[in-house]
Order: sequence, then C-alpha cells, then structure tokens
Amino acid sequence: MNPKTEELLQRVFKFGIDVLNLLLVLPKNRVYDVIIFQLAKSSTSIGANYEEAQAAESTKDFIHKIGIVLKEIRESNYWLRVLAAISPRNTSNSELKRLLNESVGLRKIFTTIKMKAEKK
Repeated sequence: MNPKTEELLQRVFKFGIDVLNLLLVLPKNRVYDVIIFQLAKSSTSIGANYEEAQAAESTKDFIHKIGIVLKEIRESNYWLRVLAAISPRNTSNSELKRLLNESVGLRKIFTTIKMKAEKK
C-alpha cells in the first residue's frame, strides 16, 4: 500500500477517535444526544468508507466510496459547526476548532482524490 494512503488511513482513524473523545464530555440531554449520535456515526464512517475504498472492485466503485467519504466529512463538519454554535462550557474550544479545521482539510484531500480518480 502507498505510504500516503496508509498515512491518510491513520489520519481519518484519528479524526474519528478524536471526535468520539470530544463527544464523551458533552452533557447528556435530548439536544446533545442528537448531536452525539449523528456526529459519532458520520465521523467514524469516514474512516470505515475509506478502508472499504481500498478494496474497491473497480475505479467506479472506488469513486463511489470516496464520494461517500466526502458526504460523511461534510456531515461531520456540519455537526461540529452546530456544536461550536451552541458552545458547551465543558468542551475544549481549541479541540473543537482543531477538529473543524481537520474536517475542512480532509474534505479538500478527498475532493482531490475523487477528481483525480474521475480523470482516469
């Protein structure tokens, strides 16, 4: 496997884990329960779908899976922005900002990956 691919696999894995750790400190109530559930699913789905893309059966299949990765990144970014907007006191603002920036960075990377694959 390409070293850049391995590095990106680790990066999306870390992103999912970091988001889950952030969610662990949120208050338990109906509003946060929705955010926790949605963000936990979307942030960990990024890595799961990128892992699946590594075993794609064709270029078309790879592009499809990367498209799912991009959707999950966008959704994660949305929920992180919601979380930032309601700014809980017990959430590290610097960690939340870092994760927001990481989601933007990952979106750019996977957009490039998808565009290059589509040109082939």
